Amino acid sequence: MHVSSIVWKIKRFFNIGSERKLKKAIKLINILAQEVIRQRRKLGFSNHKDLLSRFLQGDIVNETYLRDIVISFLLAGRDTVASASTSLFWLLTENPRVAERIRDEANEVLGQNQELTSCEQLRDLHYLQACVYESMRLYPPIQFDSKFCLEDDFLPDGTFVKKGTRVTYHPYAMGRMEELWGVNCLEFKPERWINKDGVFFQENPFKYLVFQAGVRVCLGKEMALVELKSMTLSFLRRFHVELAHPSHHILSWSDRLVSWRFASICKGN
Repeated sequence: MHVSSIVWKIKRFFNIGSERKLKKAIKLINILAQEVIRQRRKLGFSNHKDLLSRFLQGDIVNETYLRDIVISFLLAGRDTVASASTSLFWLLTENPRVAERIRDEANEVLGQNQELTSCEQLRDLHYLQACVYESMRLYPPIQFDSKFCLEDDFLPDGTFVKKGTRVTYHPYAMGRMEELWGVNCLEFKPERWINKDGVFFQENPFKYLVFQAGVRVCLGKEMALVELKSMTLSFLRRFHVELAHPSHHILSWSDRLVSWRFASICKGN
């Protein structure tokens, strides 16, 4: 179904409905971003090496540009990592065997009670990386995304896609499709990312679209993975995590039904 662009233009002109809500939401986000900049200036940034401090030390004088950079940090960086870590820790509490195996691997690679000291060590933690990937397969931080077709094209099933058409895909549903991940597609199973030699292997990025793929791959992919792995490792080696209310199941039957429905749509059923 195609909705004429005149609809949102009318709403925006009269400041009503969804356009009014969008305007208020954008204003709130802008205020938050400007406050982040104000606080950094107040605290001083000359001795800090974070990205925002580096931008403030440079020649950028355009406040709108700085604000947009901060919004990118918040929405594309901080919130996505926070969402991914929340899902990962919930899955680890549901699967204590997996958490214990992460600890065992860390003791083998780093040494008992030894801290992580290099990115090389982090890369050698294959099971930890498998856990991070498996968690985001089931609960991707960004559940759907879309692209615009640059030229007339055909999908593999013969569907014609006209130039300028917006094509939306759903990583959440794709991560739960049996034809892609097998009959155990709804299970949290990090072992699916480990080969016979015990080494992590990367699936086809166009099958696992958490970070997108090709020329549009996420610029912050490696940084996000380093953050997730190092934080998870540090936390698990210091604490044993349990659910506060084990009887409260996050995944209800309706969640599974929605997942199945989206997967069916993706398959064209």
